Amino acid sequence: MSKHDHNNTTLRYSFIAIILAVIALGIVIRAFYIMTAKREYWTTVANQNKRDSVVLKQQRGKILSCDGQLMSSTLPQYQLFFDYLAGADLKKKDSLLADKMDSICEGLHEIFPEMSAEEFRKHMTEGRHSKKNRRWPIWKKRVNYTTYKKVKKLPVFRLSQNAGGFIAEANDGRSQPFGSLALRTIGTMYKGQDLPRYGLEMSYDSVLRGKEGYAHTQKVRNQMLKMVDVEAVDGDDIMTTIDVKIQDIAEKAVVEEMKEDGIDIGVAIVMEVKTGDIKAMVNMERCDDGTYKEMQNHAVSDLLEPGSVFKTASLMVAIDDGVVDTNKIYTLGSHGVHMMYGREMRDHNWRRGGYPPLKVPDILANSSNIGVSRIVDENYHKNPEKFVEGLHRIGIAEDLHVPLPGSAPPRIRMPKKAENGQWLNWSNTSLAWMSIGYETQVPPISTVTFYNAIANGGRMMKPRLVKQKMHDGEVVKVYEPVVLKEHICKESTLGAIQAMLRRVVTNGTGKKAGSKSFNVAGKTGTAQIAKGKLGYKSGTMNYLLSFVGFFPYEDPQYTCIVCLQKSGTPASGTMSAKTFKVIAEGIMAHNLKRSASDLRTAESEQVPNVKKGRRDATDTALRLLGFGVNTAKTNTNWCQFSKQGRSTNAEDLPQYQKGIMPDVTGMGARDAVYMIESRGLVTRLSGRGRVTRQSIASGTAVAPGDTCILHLE
Repeated sequence: MSKHDHNNTTLRYSFIAIILAVIALGIVIRAFYIMTAKREYWTTVANQNKRDSVVLKQQRGKILSCDGQLMSSTLPQYQLFFDYLAGADLKKKDSLLADKMDSICEGLHEIFPEMSAEEFRKHMTEGRHSKKNRRWPIWKKRVNYTTYKKVKKLPVFRLSQNAGGFIAEANDGRSQPFGSLALRTIGTMYKGQDLPRYGLEMSYDSVLRGKEGYAHTQKVRNQMLKMVDVEAVDGDDIMTTIDVKIQDIAEKAVVEEMKEDGIDIGVAIVMEVKTGDIKAMVNMERCDDGTYKEMQNHAVSDLLEPGSVFKTASLMVAIDDGVVDTNKIYTLGSHGVHMMYGREMRDHNWRRGGYPPLKVPDILANSSNIGVSRIVDENYHKNPEKFVEGLHRIGIAEDLHVPLPGSAPPRIRMPKKAENGQWLNWSNTSLAWMSIGYETQVPPISTVTFYNAIANGGRMMKPRLVKQKMHDGEVVKVYEPVVLKEHICKESTLGAIQAMLRRVVTNGTGKKAGSKSFNVAGKTGTAQIAKGKLGYKSGTMNYLLSFVGFFPYEDPQYTCIVCLQKSGTPASGTMSAKTFKVIAEGIMAHNLKRSASDLRTAESEQVPNVKKGRRDATDTALRLLGFGVNTAKTNTNWCQFSKQGRSTNAEDLPQYQKGIMPDVTGMGARDAVYMIESRGLVTRLSGRGRVTRQSIASGTAVAPGDTCILHLE
């Protein structure tokens, strides 16, 4: 029995062993087949489950103002599309779209008020029949995250992408929180590309960009795992010298002057005297549609003949060389006209008979062309190289190497002679006209740097636009102020020039730049702009109108230049002087730390008009100014006010329930926005001053998310 069992067992195990051997052999053969005949196929399959050299994007560095405010950063931006063919049941979707189209278009109009609801309806209807109906753009521009979320809440759009068809493609984009403020200086990026267009974005691209990282991915258990090979390094941040408030003051002043006097191009630069820091740089152009935008950095790239602001440099050279006595009296031609080598040199008032004989300080104060050209020509005509060398010595011809694309150094021609002694690039009249700002090309940044040196005791500072480089909030490099010249001239020369520039404002052509609150020194300039090959004979004349100066005179803090380009008359440097005054007074008011009681003057003894709004804030302000508020008839903090003698009466405003639009007409922007947005609504402002109209009438039922447009005057 046992022998029978042993044989039977052996037979069974042998059979199993043979089967396993056959299976093993089959596996080996199959493996060999896969490794040879099917190698390419399975390699492709494996590669589909892993990726090598996956780029890890770095974060581009931020650009900050001088006090750390964000001026440019990388934020997600969204392109919005609609897919008309999304969804399993298109008939049901079409019906839903038709039913909700009015709500969709009204909602889009509130979010994008530039287009009406009817225009959105036409646009969306056009998309249904377009060949691009799988990716029909809802809005032409990229939007930020907040706007994307608002659009996402609209009917149909709030459904999933497959069911509703709303598509939002996210891309990293460069965002400027202050909009177009100093845009040409700060710079921007090409949309959808990691390429800077201009400004500091381009100049400091290597600092801001950082370094890409790399990784590889592998599919494991239906999940793609990422393994980092090289970490991405985020770009560094840069802190600029731009002061947002000063930039805003300068920009608004320039635009107002452009509107008032029909100016085509307006430039303003504000420089801090001691450091050379550029606190503001404005480059406005009037566009064909009547708007004003920064299209080109004229402040550093415009190589134009500077006109009379150059006379200061001419007289500085002559005084420093000791060839002119500032007390000498010069006759200024016959009736404002003086013949110089066959050409008429005219003063700006020649039609009114010109000037009587004047001393040198009054020649500059009155901006006499004849006086300056005579002084320079009489002393340098036989040796013009000495005069041009003097211009280089005082720094007006210095190459500043401004770190902005398009910047150009001044072009001041050096006289050259041929071997036979004949001038190659010079004429008898060259020196006379160069001395008054013609036959030279000096960008505004060079002019303001030269005048800043005068304000800074003769020390010329290089214009500084970036103060420091930071990473993760830590300063890694400081860009120190750079001195280009310790002394641009002798101390006695500097004192004489400073006094002359002060006289320009007190007694001369720069009176409109003066302020009652502090003393100003500077120089006006009016120059004709030659038009290419046509020169100055092109019909309508273009003018460059300038004023450059510093303030306060006794202890200069800032130097400022305003350059305006205008076609046709009237055209005068006093237009720039007016703008300079607005900028200077705005800066000084911004910098002064004074209590409200210090602002009381004889002219401010009348009770001021008070806007509707918060009682407590109004009461505090009026009491500091020495006036009282009668609050006997009030029970709430929201009041309207009326004057009675030296006091102001307060009365409660009508109360509105939470879901009802309040009446905010007569309020200031801050109180009106607070009252509306505390109800969950969104406000948009148009204009400045107090509210005169509101797009949603008071007493109207409203819901959170509704938008109310406030018009202020």
